[in-house]
Amino acid sequence: MADLFHALGSILESVQSWLSLLPRITFNNLVEIVIMTVIVYEILLWIKNTRAWNLLKGLAVILVLGLLSAVLHLDTILWLLEKTATIAVTALIIIFQPELRRALEQLGSKNIITGIFSMDELDTQQFTERTAHEIVKATFEMAKVKTGALIVIERNSSLKEVERTGIEINGIVSMQLLINIFEHNTPLHDGAVVIRGNRITAATCYLPLSDNMMISKSLGTRHRAALGISETTDSATIVVSEETGLVSLVEDGLLHRINDAEELRNALSSANAQGETKTNRFKIWKGRKKHER
Repeated sequence: MADLFHALGSILESVQSWLSLLPRITFNNLVEIVIMTVIVYEILLWIKNTRAWNLLKGLAVILVLGLLSAVLHLDTILWLLEKTATIAVTALIIIFQPELRRALEQLGSKNIITGIFSMDELDTQQFTERTAHEIVKATFEMAKVKTGALIVIERNSSLKEVERTGIEINGIVSMQLLINIFEHNTPLHDGAVVIRGNRITAATCYLPLSDNMMISKSLGTRHRAALGISETTDSATIVVSEETGLVSLVEDGLLHRINDAEELRNALSSANAQGETKTNRFKIWKGRKKHER
């Protein structure tokens, strides 16, 4: 037993000697750590909700290439990266000028304290079987009467930039609401609907048209818009043709014809399975997580 206590004492002395080598952490240091953590978190959250997320992954690839070049002494590649670095930073500022301006506007318009100590729901959620059932029913009801529709379902890539081009809805997905939105001669029928989780977040949204010259000339603007958004995000888009009443599902730049409700239901289940379940911000003072049934 004495040997055991002696060994524990030796371990404690070693730990104390190691800790004494660490720099002293003061209250000011802790405050700085908290502030920097919040700033980095907000920057990453902003990047995730804009086109900059894909850009960040591209920059990571370039960074890895630069590290490999340094390790392998590839001087030519290092020279090219060094010469283009300044130009690249300037180009990025120009390209993302709208996003940077919007971020500064949001920073000036929101209450920082309540933003930190509140619970905000993050980007994406998986939708339930009920939501999938309502989407399928609405799709084929509109197909019967050849009502054109464009339904974009968010997965991992944020569609907030697309939502800003439309009108906020924030309504629970239902067959009646979807049909009413796309009904002819109604204020919301033109454009796309964005669905996040179990809610229709926005309507009359504008989507980028695909530049692919190989697309069939028989496809209209809706199909080109669906292909365009699928080329820049991982969303799944349902298209109902106004001319033929045919139903299509567009993913990853590819258009798939859907023949019946069961096929669409299976496709939505597969798309839902690929989506990530996002968590909520940690709540400090009040509130509770809301679940949709």
